[in-house]
Amino acid sequence: MSETERERPLLATEERAYEESEKVHIVGVDEDSDYDELGNSPRFSWKKLWLFTGPGFLMSIAFLDPGNLESDLQAGAIAGYSLIWLLMWATAIGLLIQLLSARLGVATGRHLAELCREEYPTWARMVLWIMAEIALIGADIQEVIGSAIAIKILSNGLIPLWAGVVITALDCFIFLFLENYGIRKLEAVFAVLIATMALAFAWMFGQTKPSGTELLVGALVPKLSSRTIKQAVGIVGCIIMPHNVFLHSALVQSREVDPKKRFRVKEALKYYSIESAAALAVSFIINVFVTTVFAKSFYGTDIADTIGLANAGQYLQDQYGGGFFPILYIWAIGVLAAGQSSTITGTYAGQFIMGGFLNLKMKKWVRALITRSFAIVPTMIVALVFDSSDSMLDELNEWLNVLQSVQIPFAVIPLLCLVSNEQIMGSFKIQPLVQTISWIVAALVIAINGYLMVDFFSGAATSVVLLVLVIIFAIAYVMFVLYLISRGLTYTPRQLVASQKETQRDDE
Repeated sequence: MSETERERPLLATEERAYEESEKVHIVGVDEDSDYDELGNSPRFSWKKLWLFTGPGFLMSIAFLDPGNLESDLQAGAIAGYSLIWLLMWATAIGLLIQLLSARLGVATGRHLAELCREEYPTWARMVLWIMAEIALIGADIQEVIGSAIAIKILSNGLIPLWAGVVITALDCFIFLFLENYGIRKLEAVFAVLIATMALAFAWMFGQTKPSGTELLVGALVPKLSSRTIKQAVGIVGCIIMPHNVFLHSALVQSREVDPKKRFRVKEALKYYSIESAAALAVSFIINVFVTTVFAKSFYGTDIADTIGLANAGQYLQDQYGGGFFPILYIWAIGVLAAGQSSTITGTYAGQFIMGGFLNLKMKKWVRALITRSFAIVPTMIVALVFDSSDSMLDELNEWLNVLQSVQIPFAVIPLLCLVSNEQIMGSFKIQPLVQTISWIVAALVIAINGYLMVDFFSGAATSVVLLVLVIIFAIAYVMFVLYLISRGLTYTPRQLVASQKETQRDDE
């Protein structure tokens, strides 16, 4: 980070991700004198890794939300084991993006939404904020509906979808209650929810006994066909969640790391990289459990194309029967854990996005309530309208996937531009090779999601008026994406510009 950035005073009214009193204390495990002149720590510390563990697992929840589970089960039912290789590489791509997000947060001491507020003009900043909120709402609808479906199953249908939405909406108060006890307590709750998912889907994996040989071949041998292209696009589209890019850059600031001390930043990035890789390895295994269960159970059957999140549990029950632990309820428990954990992280991300873009300094419960209302109101409408039709819920899920795909460039492009800028990142700017790889990956993901959008809207634009609106939107969309890329290549940080002007005035 440049000297200008380091010395910029923190205003009393400026919104921050975490107050100093809320952060986990890291310094003290060892002292500054334990580092050599290059800033290298003398040893790997399991205690330090434990202290840094948490943000990566919260981030990994987005890889396990109900939307991802639906993508997994459809990929398994329709494509069998053949897309596991893509799931693995998509998770690796997600890890790269999330590591860049963590790097930005640690090296600058600010998260992505805050830096967008500081570095973009007002009109562009507002567009980015609106797009981030839309992406968050789309993800939250899927997550809340997933929880509501699970609650309906566990109650044997006594609790309708809309009531499940109301119950799930209360999780924002659980979040606020837990947050009062510290970030480590909140992270412990998420660890329990992830463990619940892992146990539920591992149990299903053991019950259905998928083929280990076919699983290994599916992971190592790339295979794609015209029949499975839609599921392939869905896998990639679900991995990178726009709100999660914003979230991770803020979560890493929950640890006490001084961005002015290079060796402390370097150390934090090392431990966060290990933790994030471990977290996404766990999420990958859980996703593989779901994909292979449905590949073993329904691949090649007449009902494969009709399976969705709402009816998947019943299909499994019909296939494997009851027993002491009916597979229907095990499935519902896993989905409920996925839905509850992802809705709470959605509330968390919404706080950072709103506070960062708008610099709103308000009480946490007020901001959480506002953030939750943005998603719960449209979700309640969805629940009331689509409660009686599983097929309509699946169609809605396709719309929501497209909605989030549209938003991906508005999180990924600013991230890559900022993390590549030496005046913002200092010596922690990503190197040319990493920049090239990152931009290639981003272009690939944007292109894949662009294919999904074109395919979807070409079928949805059934009238001339609608077609014209889609074309106008597409032109505006492409122009804004190009603006973000061009600005990233040409702009100078606003604080640096202000400092240069001040220096010129002093010289005069």
